Amino acid sequence: MQLKLQLSWLFARYARLFLLAILSASLLACGGNDEQRTEVEDVTESYETAKKAIENSDYQRGIMIFETIQARFPFSDVSRQIQMELLHAYYKSGQCEQALDTADTFIRENPIHDRVDYALYIKGLCYFEKEDRLLERWFRRDTTTRPPGEIDLAYSTFRRIIERFPDSEYSADAQQRIVAIKERKSIYANHIADYYLRRGAYVAAINRAKSALEEFNGTSGNAESLQIMAKAYDALGMNDLRDDVLRVLATNFPNDESHIEVSKPKEGFIKWIDDRLPFKAKPN
Repeated sequence: MQLKLQLSWLFARYARLFLLAILSASLLACGGNDEQRTEVEDVTESYETAKKAIENSDYQRGIMIFETIQARFPFSDVSRQIQMELLHAYYKSGQCEQALDTADTFIRENPIHDRVDYALYIKGLCYFEKEDRLLERWFRRDTTTRPPGEIDLAYSTFRRIIERFPDSEYSADAQQRIVAIKERKSIYANHIADYYLRRGAYVAAINRAKSALEEFNGTSGNAESLQIMAKAYDALGMNDLRDDVLRVLATNFPNDESHIEVSKPKEGFIKWIDDRLPFKAKPN
């Protein structure tokens, strides 16, 4: 009997404490309504100000405001939306490193969010444009003769969009950029094959050109790959293989006029192909 009385007393005591806690929380909430309402209004006003700044290409101001709001509300729903706004602003202002970091953070923290495709798209654009922007804009260099660099990362990122989000509004553009990337890689592969060719490494030239044909089938560089192969076979005296390549060239590129009569002398053949390869650096 005594044990039951003690349990009842303990229960009543904890129940009172629980009710007092709820009441205190309610009073605090009521007392803070005006302050919370003002805070929300300030955030809304700041958000619109930042949006307008970015629309007017004042990216630094917009970014500064969005970063301030995000720091104040790091785990709220508005934080995810601001990540998207910052992602756009970083990309438009050329701050690709910040855009990549923001995209990675958003994808990691929100793997099933309905805007993951957008984060991937901006990430792909940054990889796609990052290197070419610097070299072409500041140094006016032809990037097709340089290693692709981060273009492989752009390719894999755009592939993720197509495979994971085939119905995304960014999927079609991602597919077009993949085509452009394959063109870029095909041109570079031909550049390397031609380098081997000019150095007399004919087998290496053939292997590189053949690899380019297999990996980048359907690109505009296919005809040039075949030309390099024909030239290398000719230099090795492998006439049957040379003729086979020329027949493939004539069949697949009838308007290219890249097929020649195999009875032409070697010197004429070499000169003719030299003139047909616009990407080649002519030997001194």
